[in-house]
Amino acid sequence: MASEHSFDIVSKVDLQEVKNAITHTMKEVRQRFDFRGSKSDIQFMEKEKSLIITSDDEYKLQSLIDILKSKLVKRGVPIKALMYGKVESAIGGTVRQKIDLQQGIPQEKAKEIVKAIKGMKLKVQAQIQKDQIRVSSKSKDALQEVIRHLKEMDFGIDMQFANYR
Repeated sequence: MASEHSFDIVSKVDLQEVKNAITHTMKEVRQRFDFRGSKSDIQFMEKEKSLIITSDDEYKLQSLIDILKSKLVKRGVPIKALMYGKVESAIGGTVRQKIDLQQGIPQEKAKEIVKAIKGMKLKVQAQIQKDQIRVSSKSKDALQEVIRHLKEMDFGIDMQFANYR
């Protein structure tokens, strides 16, 4: 009679919401006085799941990133899912920065999460499945305890808990 209950720990970003946030960011940038005449732009590389942000100088680049972050938050896209590259100089005296969007849990982080779950000494099994982690147990209470514990910890990545059964 004891059935297995489980949930998945995933890290996904809604790419359509990212596109919408970029559109709204560029609309705001075109209307702002401090960006008038600026060469600021955001390119969304859908296949690589990354953004390339270009602007006149580092100050404007940072302002553009701040505007983008606010738009992403409004659309429910987690800021922890952004991984920043270094600022590089580009053509025409501009600067650019590449920002990767995290899709899936990296292997090293998955091992850390599984280690933290096993350190709780509960009767749960955690297994890494490609870019997600499945946690299963006979007790729903144990699974809820794992979720609560993981939400309190910071692994430096965005985590969602899905497929709770």
